[in-house]
This record gives sequence, C-alpha cells and structure tokens, in this order.
Amino acid sequence: MNSRKWVRLFLTTLLLGGVLTLVTSFIFKQDSYVEVLQPFQLFELVGLILFFSGLGFIFSVISQMGFFAYLTVNQFGKGLFRSFWPALQLFLIAFTLFDLVYFRYQAAEEGSIGVYLLTALGILAISLVVAFIKAKETKSYAFIPALFFMVVVTTVEWVPALRAQGSDYIWMMIIPLLACNAYQLLVLHRLTNNKENAA
Repeated sequence: MNSRKWVRLFLTTLLLGGVLTLVTSFIFKQDSYVEVLQPFQLFELVGLILFFSGLGFIFSVISQMGFFAYLTVNQFGKGLFRSFWPALQLFLIAFTLFDLVYFRYQAAEEGSIGVYLLTALGILAISLVVAFIKAKETKSYAFIPALFFMVVVTTVEWVPALRAQGSDYIWMMIIPLLACNAYQLLVLHRLTNNKENAA
C-alpha cells in the first residue's frame, strides 16, 4: 500500500471516529448539551462539539494503532505458531469474551451479570458479521483472524473506558471503535488489491 492510500485510510478512519463519537455524545451526554442550550451559549456549544469530535479522533487513532499492531502480531503469530495460530486465536477470543462477562461482573459493586453478558454477545455478533463479510470478500481462512481482531483487539483498545467511572464513556468509545475497526478490516484488501494477504 502506497503512502497516498495510507493517508486516505487514516483520514477516512479519523473522520468516521470523530463523527460517530459526536453523534453518540448527543445520546449519552445530552445533559451537557442541555446546559449550553438552555440558555443558548454559542461558544460553549462549539467547544462541546469540538471536544467530542476531538475525543472521537483520539478513539480513531487508538483504533488505527491497534489495527497496525494486529497486522504485525498476526504475521508474527503465523510464523511462530504456524498451524496452531488459528486455534490459539480462538482460545484468546473465548477468554476475552469470558473476561468481558465474568471479571467485569466480579469487579462491579452492583448490577446484573446480564448486562455484561449482553455486551459480550453484542460485540461477538457484530464481530461475526464483519468476519463473515471479510471471509466472503477475500478467503475463507480470513474468518478467524478477522474475528480475533474484532473481538480481542477491540476489547484491548476499550480498556481505558472500561476502567473509567460511569458508563457514558464506555458506550461512547466502543461504538466508534467497532466501526473504525470494521471499516479498516473491510477496506484493507480493497486498498491493497490483494486478497491473499488481506488478513
């Protein structure tokens, strides 16, 4: 992939992260908007929009760092573990999903395990759809690496929000992360025109 295509991927992913975080802020941070709209305060509203867009840009950069780190880890894993690499990825996927449910529930002072279970199942469902599309558009063996990236790498990228107090930033971060990761994964083989090395 040449530098022009890399810059295009970077900018489009950056824009996607910024726009999605801004949109989700209208839902999860509506109280902040109410404060600057009643009464109407133009500069504070612009500042709020810039803040949440900038936060989205940061989420996008985290997503892109994770993506390029994964490409390196995937090549390393294929070279080191060879035929065991797909099985190891499946184990890590299962462990990550278990971690998202059990350890988050244990760490929580209150709340139902159902919320954590639904969150993990939601991430898995989205990841399965993305991995299926990736495998369909490239090669069948791209399914497991794509699923690994969408589940494990996205969860690792999500850790800062999971450690934060309150659920607002948890949801505001996971939505753009999933979207940016899915976008990068599904556009890579189109930019490189190489289905063999797409995963």
